[in-house]
Parts: sequence; C-alpha cells; structure tokens
Amino acid sequence: MSETEDRLEVLQGTLDLLVLKTLAGMGSLHGYGIARRIEQVSGDLLALNQGTLYPALLRLEQQGWISSDWGVSENNRRARFYKLTRKGAKRLTVEVDRWQRMSAAVNAIIAEPSRGGAR
Repeated sequence: MSETEDRLEVLQGTLDLLVLKTLAGMGSLHGYGIARRIEQVSGDLLALNQGTLYPALLRLEQQGWISSDWGVSENNRRARFYKLTRKGAKRLTVEVDRWQRMSAAVNAIIAEPSRGGAR
C-alpha cells in the first residue's frame, strides 16, 4: 500500500468533533490551518478534503458553535479565521462523550471472538 492509500478519509459525523477539538486546543485558525493540524495530530493518517471541510465550517458557524472573522494568514493572504464559541465548547463536551461511547461499542464488537466464520 502506498502512503496515500494508507490515509483514511474522516468518517461522516466525526468532522465536527475534530474541528471543535482542534479549535479548542489551538485557538483561532483558518480552514487550511485546521485541516493541516488535524492531519498532523493524526500522524498524517487522516486526510481532510477541502470540499468537506468548508461546508462543515459553515454549518458549525450557523449552529453557533464557532465564529469567524477575516484576517491575514502567515503567508500574507486574506483568510477567514475560525474560533470556538461558548456554545461550541459545550457542544464539544457532548461530542466527545458520544464519540467515546460509540467507539467503546464498536471496540466491544470487534473484540468479540469469531464463532465459525463465513461459509
């Protein structure tokens, strides 16, 4: 498998959690910075598609979980910077709990020994 094939697409429903957690840890970031940080923290295992990220940022902003302002990026370009709101911080707590419960359930199923296999 190539390095590109080893990268995983972010599962539907987890992108909000990843964005909220990234902004909680890093403060204000532009979209490209959010994507790079998620990829970096995942050890480059997660791949973020820009066509998925920007609609998610818009949706999170419409829900009041993040806010945005225009600013200048590190390479001197105009960019929209996103930050977590109080409402978003509360939602992050809910999303982390939901993820932990879901991953525990999936892990329990994966850990269950096979009893005969496919025929």
